[in-house]
Amino acid sequence: MDDFKFEIIEHYGVLSEDAKGWTKEINKVSFGGRPGKYDIRSWDPDHQKMSKGITLNDEEFEILTKIIKDMDL
Repeated sequence: MDDFKFEIIEHYGVLSEDAKGWTKEINKVSFGGRPGKYDIRSWDPDHQKMSKGITLNDEEFEILTKIIKDMDL
């Protein structure tokens, strides 16, 4: 069985950090050599372990950013 492979292609920012040093981040990540997707999840300090998260393709990310911009915060 092949090892699970991923690559952070672009780091956009850290949303928060917990007491153990894990950071919730938004990145563009390639999983298994596939094209990168927008990704929101927590990472350990060395970016070797990750939590469950959500990935969005370009169209989904564009819709999400529009929804956020339209929110009355």
